[in-house]
Parts: sequence; structure tokens; C-alpha cells
Amino acid sequence: MKSNYYSELSKDFSSILNDSDKTDVIIQVGKNEDTEEFRAHSIILRARSQYFEKAFSSRWVTKKDDMFTFNKPNITPVDFDIILKYIYSGEVDLTKKTGENIFGLLIASDELLIKELFNHAQDYLIEEKTTWIQENYNLIFDTVYKFMNCKKLQDYCLESICSNPQSFNVNLLDEKIIHNLLEQDDLQVEEIDVWNLLIKWGIKQTPGLNKNSDITKWNNENYEALKKTLDGFIPLIRFVGISHNDYFDKVRPYKAIIPNQIYEEIEEFYIKCTLPNTTNLAPRGMIQSKIIKQKLSNIIITWINRKNLNSFYKFNLIYRLSRDRNIFNVRDKCIKQGGPVLILIKTKNLDKVFGGYSPLMLSSVSTTESFIFSFENSEDTKNMKISRVIDPSNAITSGWGRWGKWQKEEINFGDCNLQLTDIYLHLSNNDKYEVLCNSKYKDETYEIDEIEAFSVVEI
Repeated sequence: MKSNYYSELSKDFSSILNDSDKTDVIIQVGKNEDTEEFRAHSIILRARSQYFEKAFSSRWVTKKDDMFTFNKPNITPVDFDIILKYIYSGEVDLTKKTGENIFGLLIASDELLIKELFNHAQDYLIEEKTTWIQENYNLIFDTVYKFMNCKKLQDYCLESICSNPQSFNVNLLDEKIIHNLLEQDDLQVEEIDVWNLLIKWGIKQTPGLNKNSDITKWNNENYEALKKTLDGFIPLIRFVGISHNDYFDKVRPYKAIIPNQIYEEIEEFYIKCTLPNTTNLAPRGMIQSKIIKQKLSNIIITWINRKNLNSFYKFNLIYRLSRDRNIFNVRDKCIKQGGPVLILIKTKNLDKVFGGYSPLMLSSVSTTESFIFSFENSEDTKNMKISRVIDPSNAITSGWGRWGKWQKEEINFGDCNLQLTDIYLHLSNNDKYEVLCNSKYKDETYEIDEIEAFSVVEI
């Protein structure tokens, strides 16, 4: 039997940090009046940081009188104190630190190649310092786009701006931020929200329009001025991801600012459903799900496509349990829309995600294109399972079924292979689909936490 006593180990190493008699490293951090000198042990720094390992191995660090010396003016004493305590004890306490402190820690830990601390600082900023992030978007964007590892913070900032543009002062958004925003392929937001943000930002940036945002009072010069401001941004809008109603109500009133070629193509798309030749095709954030992350969306879309990689889809949310409450509405709404449907199911007390896709959703469907699937969590790409239909007859069934002594409306993929009824999900292996359950002979039952259903529209 293996036993671990990490807490005692951490205490012992922490006490070494305070023992300056045996240190062989002096690190001067900070600049101007905010400077401080720290002492440490090279053997511990080398073991805990790839940066220090390389520094000592390559001998580019200064050594005098058997003492190594570093000068790090770009790291503040507050941040380096956190780093050094983490290196020696493995402990981090950010509860009383400011957003500025934690952001500095993020940058410093990236430079010193301390991945675990970097990830913790990034997560803590997102989870605990949202107000500070909103107040410092320009600072964050100017910095994090220099670091590949900061993608989580980049995506969080972009999604926050786009999902709730009314809560941000668009005057503070640099044009580089807007451009980066429009270039993203995996934003979990509606394209019409991206358009609304761009228009709001453009008006704020255009002299003469800031106090005249009512377009019913605009003249040709006002439209030309806005067109000039947004030149280079309009082609980045994914117009095919905007619904017909939103296009006519919120985009078409600004047709004077849209380049002629793009306007003609998107008009033809909305009137004739003809795909544009030059306008950006792929909608971003294809599945607006609270259950799965974007990389799982891409996997599901690949499964739907099979080998037809040139197809694009729009996923319209028709049901969400947390929003619509009545679990039996999912059956009615899926059947009512009639076409292709994707269903996602998150289980309670577990991170497991199950789901199914069918090109038709009627009372009884025969199809070779439906499939069911599972993921271990919302971002799982290693342990995922797909189970394609084997017997096309009754690939999808729905109606009244019996569970125990209760009769409930249900929706099934392959009889009861994946059965959605009441607040439970029942899995079993049968001859309709390939094996999805862990056991060949034993059914599995999960309590449901969330359900989402999407109509799938090829565009």
C-alpha cells in the first residue's frame, strides 16, 4: 500500500525557503522604487522550472563568489513572492490579490515556464476577476495575443464582449480587438450579436454619429462615414449565420455600408438560398450549446458530414430543459419541426454527455444516417464513442412507453437503445445500433441534468 504525505513535505520545503544560509541564488525583481531581493536554492529552482534549468545549464546567468544572480525588472516583488512560495511549497493563495497582480503572475509564470501556475492564474482570472477583465480589455488583448498558451483567456474575453455587448463600453475596444473578434471561428455566440456589436462600435468610432445613432435621421454622408470606418470589417461577418428575420430587421437597414458585391451575394442567398461565392461561408460557434464545448461540436458535425467536408450546417435551438422545463416538450418540438435533429443530454452528478442525431424525427423512422454517441465530459476527445445505426427499421421511435409502473411519453433511438423518458436516460444494447453501453448485457440508467435539441439546417 502506497502512502502520500505531501502536506509535511510542503512544510519542510517551505522552511528551506526561509533558510538563507545555504542559498546560492540572488534574484533582483521589480524596477524603480518597487524592487526587492530574493534568495533561493539553484537545485530547487532547476527542479521546478524549465526556465531556471536552462539558465543554469547554459551558464548565461551571472555567477560571482559562488552566488548566481538574476535581474528580473519585468516581474513585480508581489508576483515573484507568489512564484517562489509555489516553487518551494506547491501552494498558491490568490484570494487577496488584485486582478493586476494575478495578470502579472500569469505573464511571469509563462516566462518562467511554470505551466501549472500559469493555468491556475488564467483560470482564477476568468472565474474570480471578471469585473477587472471587463475594465481592462485593451491591456489584456495587447498582452495575451503574444502568448499561445493564453487561448482560454482570449476566448473568454471575445465571448464575453460578443454575448453581452451592452455591458461593455465599446469606446474602450481597440480596432485590433474587433478584428480579432471577427476572425474567430469558434465563438459560442449568435452571428447577429457579432453584427450588432460591430455596428455599435462603428458608430462610436465615427465622428458625427456618436450623438446621432438614430439611422432614420441619417443622410448619405452619415452612411458613407460609417462605411469608411468599417471598411475591412464587413467582409469578416458570417452573413450565412444570420437568420432571414434578423437579416431583414437588423442588417438590411445598413445596406448602404455593405460593399456592393457582398450585398448582392447575401441578398441572393436570403432570397434564393444560393451560397455566396466570396462572402465568408462557415458560420462560427456552430452549436450554441451549454452542454458541450466547440471542439465536440466539430466532431459531431464531422460525424454528420461523413466524408462530405464541404457541407455547412446551422443548429437552431428548439428545446432546452433548463429553459423549457417540461421534459416531454422535447418530443413534441422535435416531431413538429420534422427535419434533422440533434439531441444532447448531460447527466446529473457526472460529466457524461450522451446524444443522438437523426435526419428525420417522426413517430417512426427508417434511416441509415442516424447515430448515437457519448463523451466522458464536455471536452472529451479521447474516450468518445459513436454508435451508428445497423438496422434502419425503427431507427427512431417515439410515443407512449412503460417504465416500471408508470407510462411516460418517450423518444428512443433504436427502441430502447438510447431512451429518453421522464427525467432519466436509459441505455441498452440491441440489434438496432452498434454497441454504446459499457456492458453487453446490462442496461445503464442516468438521471438527467440538462437536455438540448437542435434542428439541423444545411446551408
